[in-house]
This record gives sequence, structure tokens and C-alpha cells, in this order.
Amino acid sequence: MRVAPPTAPEESAAQPDPDADWIRADPSLSWIRRLGPLLRQQRARIVTAVIAAILATGAGAIAPWIAGLAVDAAVPRPDGTRSGSLWTLVIVLVGLGLARGISTYTYRYGLFSMGHRVEFQLRTLLFAHLSRLSFAFYDRVHTGEIISRSNSDIRSVQMYLAFAPIVSSQLLNFVVAIAVMAWISLPLTAITMLIMPAVYVLGQRLRHIMFPLSWIIQSRNAEVATVTHESVNGVRVVKAFAAEARQVTEMAQAAQRLRWANMLQHNTRAHYTPVIENLPRLAMAMVLLVGGHFIIGGSLSVGNLATFYLYILLLQAPFRFIGMLFIFGQRAKASAERVFQVLDEPVLVADRPGAVDLPRRSGPTGGPAGMAVEFEDVRFAYGTETIGGVAGTASTEHDAPLVFDGLDLRIGAGERVAIVGRTGCGKSTLARLLMRFYSLGSGTISVDGHEVNGLTGDSLRRAVGLVPDEPFLFSATIHDNIAYARPVAARSDVVAAATAAQAHEFISELEEGYDTVVGERGYDLSGGQRQRIAIARAILADPAVLILDDATSSIDVAHEAKIHDALVALLAERTTIVIAHRLSTISLADRVILLDGGRVAADGTHAELLATEPRYVEVLAAAGDTNRLDPSAVAGDGTHRSGASW
Repeated sequence: MRVAPPTAPEESAAQPDPDADWIRADPSLSWIRRLGPLLRQQRARIVTAVIAAILATGAGAIAPWIAGLAVDAAVPRPDGTRSGSLWTLVIVLVGLGLARGISTYTYRYGLFSMGHRVEFQLRTLLFAHLSRLSFAFYDRVHTGEIISRSNSDIRSVQMYLAFAPIVSSQLLNFVVAIAVMAWISLPLTAITMLIMPAVYVLGQRLRHIMFPLSWIIQSRNAEVATVTHESVNGVRVVKAFAAEARQVTEMAQAAQRLRWANMLQHNTRAHYTPVIENLPRLAMAMVLLVGGHFIIGGSLSVGNLATFYLYILLLQAPFRFIGMLFIFGQRAKASAERVFQVLDEPVLVADRPGAVDLPRRSGPTGGPAGMAVEFEDVRFAYGTETIGGVAGTASTEHDAPLVFDGLDLRIGAGERVAIVGRTGCGKSTLARLLMRFYSLGSGTISVDGHEVNGLTGDSLRRAVGLVPDEPFLFSATIHDNIAYARPVAARSDVVAAATAAQAHEFISELEEGYDTVVGERGYDLSGGQRQRIAIARAILADPAVLILDDATSSIDVAHEAKIHDALVALLAERTTIVIAHRLSTISLADRVILLDGGRVAADGTHAELLATEPRYVEVLAAAGDTNRLDPSAVAGDGTHRSGASW
């Protein structure tokens, strides 16, 4: 996998190698090894933190020994002399404390800085990969799952990357302490080590229990996120059907499953962690008992016993953290695997090696010249893809209901064509395949003589513009929503596009005009207003091929007529595909294509199909528009006569 996430602005001086492999693609590797390339980018911080941790550990490990010497210096010998200068030892202890404090700050800052940078890069990498996945992925994966993996799962990985080295430094303390304790008294060290096998066994059992629990918890978090997302986005449907109680119940059930998993995890921790943490206290009691006898027998000094006791206290930190390390480690492993599950998802619709940009040509008036569009023997069915290792509703194309079964269609450059048909016949699918949102089962689609699979996706989608039947607006200003098609567009260009889409008038009436921030998905605007902004966005993009997917369905007749008048001039040189459900929309087209049975069932002008094709009449009747048809409004060539009422 060779997607390199961008560097944050403040990190520009340390921008990583853009040719580096950021995540190892081999799923058989451990999760930490797969993150190796990302971690190598932070090696300077890691090395600095490790050196600081060693210094902090050394200072912490020496301090008990100096304290023991201070105890012996404070207690007179039988002959009345003292073993050393107490003040000198106190000054040394203060110096060790300062050194440990500075070193601890350095390594903690370095580790957390490293963890947050890896978090940033991993999240950016994940989002970049998500942006490359086809519609098939989003058709099958819940939004809550994606949000959970982008947020809480990556956060778990970051916490472990910062926390694990800190615990490792405590383990270094453990090694140093055991070595010094053995130098002071081997028998007392042996007593202390008796607890080690029990700690190891308990730690292993805790680790094996926590991994599946961590996976379950993260999945339950995703369920809660999914229910929340759907309830918030579908609040209008929820309220329309008085289903608030049902949604609350669904959330309560998801929250109950999450609570159960969390309680099971905490119950497990409550059983194991106290035992792991308190085992050293049993050793401490035995050391005091045996060590006291050694002092009485004269084989051990009071200072040495105090030093030994302090080292046992030093051992408690690793024992206290080891349980947390097991828990954090298993949670990070589960979270990393959930993130990798998305990153390992193949990009089903990607630019081929050697893909070329679709060249644009200018028309006589300076705008983009229209391009011919051709579908040749196209076969396609939904649900044939394998997403996340799970096969679709139909494992093979032969098992799936075909949307297109040998579709052949040619649209000439600059031609205006209406696509009509019954619901589910593939009208919107035709637009999605033309823009290469899905991969074809078989056949070819060409734009201006270039097969779309051989073109770069960016150049294809710059040349082919789409106004969907359900326009999406971002929670941003109206200007930014229209300029999303061309972010560098001047305000005058945005206003011109809005004027053509009959949106300028209502935008000007808003208190802040084009600087008005619309709510999420633009729901504080009417459906017709959202559609007009979407049309303005497509006009500003200035595509050579424009697809209008029932783009005026929510617009009143008066504004729709004005939009049509403006579009007639704008579409003069472009190729226009109108996915139509109403006669008023069909009036934009010179030619009508009827889809049925996955193929072109009829092709001609509106008047020709109305006179010769019963299925076409049925489609219009189903739309409820035949009672508005004035036969005299159709010219001999099927085009819309001036002043006719549709």
C-alpha cells in the first residue's frame, strides 16, 4: 500500500518521504510490524524518548541505593562513627530527583508526540483510502462502522503506542532493581522472585481474555454510532411516523449490548488486576520477616534492608502497569485489525496503469464542446462485489438480477437525450456507470471515443457532471456549496451559476446572502432550493457532458420553466443526459430513450414514442403526466414548441 498521508502544516519541515510504504500490505504480519513504516518516520522522537527513559530509569534505580546509604550514614556504628556524609547523600538524592524529572518530561512528551503524529497519519491514510473506495463499499458498510474505526479505533492505537514504551521503561526499572537486589542479598531476591510465575500465568490469561472482549467492545461502539447517525439523519422520517419510542428502544438495546461488553471487561479487570498488583506485597512481608532475622544475625545492615525494601516498592509500578499494558495492548490489537480491515479493502474502481486524462475541447462559443457517449454490450448487476471478506447478495453476476443485460446506446456529441423507464430499470445506474462509480460486469463505456476504464477518474469526472436526484449540501456557506465544483471560483462566477439555476433570488433574500451557513445536509432549505443550489454547482463545474438525474423534481413549475429556459442556452454545445420522470423534464431533450429489460426498448422523439410505443405511454401515465399533455405542443420532430404547456 503506497498511500502517503499529507504532513500537517506545522510538520512541513519534517515531511516524510512520499515514496515510502506507509502500511505494510501483508496481513499475516503482526499489527505493530504493519505499522513499522509509519513508526520509522518518527524514529528521531522515539530514539530521543528511549535515551531519556533510560536516564530516568537509571536515576530512579540509583535513588533507593543512595537512600540506603543515607540510612546507614544516619545510624551510628557500634564504635560511634558514621559510614558517610548524610548531607552529601541528600544532595545526590535531590540531584537524582531533578534529573529524573527532566528525563521523564522529555520521554513522555516525545512518546505522546510520536503517538499523536502516528494517529494523524493513520487517520489521514484511512480517509484517503476511503475516498478511493467505490460506491459498492458504502452500499454495504454502515456509516457508524466507518466513524468508529476512524475515531475510537485509531485513538486506541495511539494510546498504546504512547503508553507501551512508558510501561517498558518500568520493566527496565524491574530488571535494574532485581540486579541490585541480588547484589544485596540473594536469599531475599529469591523470595521476591517466587511470585514471578504466578504473575506471568495471570498476565497470559488476562491477555487471551481481553483481545476478543476488546474487539466486541469496539464493534458495540460502532453499533451505537450507527444508530445515533441514522436517528439524527433520519429524524424527519422518525418524527413523521411517530417512531421516537422505537428509535429510543433501538438505542437502548445497542447501549445495553455495549454496557454488557464493558461490564464484562471491567469485571475481568477487577478479578485479575488486584491480584497481579498485590502479589509483590506478599513478597514484601516475607522480605521484612527474613530480612529482620538477617539484621539481628548481623549479616545485613539496616540501610541494606531499607534499600531492598525500596526496590520492592519500585517493583510495584511494573506490576501495577502490567495489567493495564495487557488490556491496552489487546484493545490496540483489536482496533488496529479493524482499521486494517478497511485499509486492506481493495479499490474496485481505480485508475489503470497508464491511464490518460480525457482531453477537453472548446466549442464555438468558448465553452466545453460536447462529447459522444457510447455503451456497448454492457452487463451489470448490484451486489456481486465482496466487501470486507463478505460476498454480496449475489456471489456471481449470474446469480444477481441484471440491471443491464447487453445494453447498447450511443449519444452523439452535443445531443440532448432523455432517459425514461419504469422504476428500477437502470436510469440512475446508467449515470453511475458512466462516471465510473461502479465497475462493469462486462462490455465497454466510452466518452469521446475513449474507454472510461482507460481514463483517469479525475479527468472523467471533470468532463462529466452530475446533478443527483437527492442533492447533498455540506454544512458550509451557500457560496462554498456552489463553489465546491470549483473552489477558486470568484463570487461573480458563483452568482452567475446561481442565477442560471434560479437560485440567486432566494439566496439574496437570506440575511447573510451567499455567506449563509446551511445546516447539515441543507435541511434548513426547501427541497427545491437544495436542488437549485445543486444545479448551480454543476453549472459552475462547466462539464462537457451534463447528467440531470430528475434534478428538478422538487422545484415548482414556474421556477422549473425558468431553469429550463436558462439551461437551453447553457446546454447548447454540451452533451446532456436527462434522467426523466416528468414531461416537463423530457422537454429539454431532442431524443428519448426508453429502457426496459436491461436494454434500450425504444429510441426516438417524444412524439414518435408517444404514437408508437405503449410502454412509453405507460411510463408517463405512471408519472401522472399524461393528463397534462397537449398533443399540439409537440412539433413534428418531437421537440418542445415555444409557449407549449407540458
